[in-house]
Amino acid sequence: MKITKIEPQKNQNRVNVYLDNKFAFGTFKEIVCKYNLEKGMDIDETFLEDILKTEEQQKANNYSLNLLKYRWRTEKEIRDKLTKKEYDEHIVEETIFYLKKYDFLNDKRFAETYAREKVENKKLGNYRIKHELYNKGVSQEIIDEVLENYSDNQYERALEIGKKKIKSYKNDDKQAIYRKLGGYLQRRGYSYDCVSRVLRELI
Repeated sequence: MKITKIEPQKNQNRVNVYLDNKFAFGTFKEIVCKYNLEKGMDIDETFLEDILKTEEQQKANNYSLNLLKYRWRTEKEIRDKLTKKEYDEHIVEETIFYLKKYDFLNDKRFAETYAREKVENKKLGNYRIKHELYNKGVSQEIIDEVLENYSDNQYERALEIGKKKIKSYKNDDKQAIYRKLGGYLQRRGYSYDCVSRVLRELI
């Protein structure tokens, strides 16, 4: 097979490659440079297959980097996204390796950022944060290490949101307030002991 034409696409980073006067594939300019592709060059099936695998890998890398532009993600989240896109397992593993190599993927950093945001902005308790991190694929070891930093002030956080929430129950009797506020705090991720302390303080 002979490369008979290489023409630019509307996307300035990509080109179309023609083999024997027929469109064969589109690829990134950097891949053209990597393989020294040029008009008149003869290529065989093995060489073509290698180019197409590299093209697929580059697409998977770029797709993952685009996801990470908006927020940090866990390894599981990226892996699930790539699998949903039906990338081969080998491509998925190579993408994960690439992202970790350049520190685009770091579950501990994700957990630290996630926990801090949930504690400071949402005032969630450790139980709920733990559950959410676990569902995102963060290891138990990392979760325990990160949440250790937020264990001492759980009561203060629960008391703060409890004081705000109890105002919405002003027309309820004491028993109803106890039940509603207790349920609310538990759903926010606070332990039974912590919730009981807050209820004794406020009711």
